[in-house]
Amino acid sequence: MATVIEKNKPKIKDRLTSRLTNLGREIGRNKVSYAFLAPYAVIFITFTLLPVIISLYLSFTYYNILEPPKFIAFQNYIKLFLGDDIFIQAVKNTFILAVITGPIGYFASLMFAWIINEFPAKVRALLILIFYAPSISGNVYMIWTIMFSGDTYGYANSTLIKLGIINEPLQWLTDPNYMMGVIIVVVLWMSLGTGFLAFVAGLQGIDTAQYEAGIVDGIKNRWQELWYITLPNMKSMLMFGAVMSITQSFAIGDVTQHLAGMPSTDYAVHTVINHLVDYGSIRFEMGYASAIATILFITMIGSNKLVQHLLRKVGQ
Repeated sequence: MATVIEKNKPKIKDRLTSRLTNLGREIGRNKVSYAFLAPYAVIFITFTLLPVIISLYLSFTYYNILEPPKFIAFQNYIKLFLGDDIFIQAVKNTFILAVITGPIGYFASLMFAWIINEFPAKVRALLILIFYAPSISGNVYMIWTIMFSGDTYGYANSTLIKLGIINEPLQWLTDPNYMMGVIIVVVLWMSLGTGFLAFVAGLQGIDTAQYEAGIVDGIKNRWQELWYITLPNMKSMLMFGAVMSITQSFAIGDVTQHLAGMPSTDYAVHTVINHLVDYGSIRFEMGYASAIATILFITMIGSNKLVQHLLRKVGQ
């Protein structure tokens, strides 16, 4: 085996040299394009690619910021899956939230965008603002805290007591029996974000002549029109919306922290992001936090690949 590798070394070196030479020639031929690309490439590599690579390296070390990283191989990952019960609970909570809020939020964004697209331009603009506002509102947590306050002044408790459904206030944000349901409702309410805008833009870009041609070709109702014309023309937007939906559903952390506290009662809504923030920003165990981030990153990539594979079949 060693002899074969030694014999192939010159060939591998020649191929690498050839590819670098071809790359240099291509950059020379398209230097203007590469010059325009350079600022973004520098920013992307510096603030996105390098941090990911550094985080991956730190996940194999013990690093507390005060001391240099100490390589410990897979000990962080072993501790995560075999010695950290809270992380397992966080994974469970994260998947529950992702499986429920991700698909529902994704299809809700698509359906609302499809319905809103039928309205006149001025009405459509107003509806887009109304639906999109919750995802960017700075006071959203305050509103829901008041809504689900654990006393009789909370709107939910007050309404249920007046209707005679309950006799005493429910602790919506501290009782593990109710916390997950409340978080799911809030996340879904905030789910019409960037993906929703992408769907609206995609619908606006479809040539209306295709719908007229579809009627001639035998399209009989709006659902067939959606499946055979609208969705195939929006594949890029569907992909983008799926990526955003998966990213948002796996990155749930602010909602649980603001509404249920950090940590939540019995870790009932403790997510992987909360666990990451705990070890990275509070305990400053950056090696362990990097291992958590790596697991989350791999999970997101795998989920995105699966969804993209499914979306390629749309309209086929």
